[in-house]
Amino acid sequence: MDGNGRWASARGLPRAAGHQAGAEAVRRTIRACMELGIEYLTIYAFSSENWKRPVGEVDDLLGLMRFYIRKELRDLTARGVRLRFIGDPGRMPADIVTLMDEAAAMTSSNARLTLTVALNYGARDEIVRVTRNLAAAVAAGDLQPEAITEDMVADGLDTAGLPDPDLILRTSGEQRLSNFLLWQSAYAEFVFTPVLWPDFGRADLEEAIEEFHSRDRRYGAVAPA
Repeated sequence: MDGNGRWASARGLPRAAGHQAGAEAVRRTIRACMELGIEYLTIYAFSSENWKRPVGEVDDLLGLMRFYIRKELRDLTARGVRLRFIGDPGRMPADIVTLMDEAAAMTSSNARLTLTVALNYGARDEIVRVTRNLAAAVAAGDLQPEAITEDMVADGLDTAGLPDPDLILRTSGEQRLSNFLLWQSAYAEFVFTPVLWPDFGRADLEEAIEEFHSRDRRYGAVAPA
């Protein structure tokens, strides 16, 4: 969800205003996904690299997360949205971790849309954590190295139980993954749009979906003659 800062700068506003406008885009996108029958949506809200940003901006982002979870939880619950969080909670403030746990528990039985929020998430860190767990099982004699399978790795990821993404959409003209769902994106389709995230709306989502449906997804196989 890129472009919040550029959106704010273009209007002579502080970056925090861009992040607030970005939160509105999240609301629009959730609503559009539900109207379009999309069952899974993952948003990259805060990466493990975002701690490198200025302290004031990090504080603004964390404050917005607190506000958003508290303010939106009742509405999301009423709409049938299930909330999941991925990432390493170890560095997150304790009160936000508590909010995450409460939100996940409160919405666990909802089934209309699964909204996965990546907080303090980095795909390389995720893979390292899985690798350490498998290595520990091998060291303990509970697992033979040759018995390790792709399914075992997938089951150890933060996204265990979720389908791999079909479409990854990145806004603001950026054209890279930036440490997002590296394992899970092996066969995802990518759509890059110049639209800044705060300006993103249903029409942009529909355009990305239309582009997705125009792709020939062969998963490594040869197209039939």
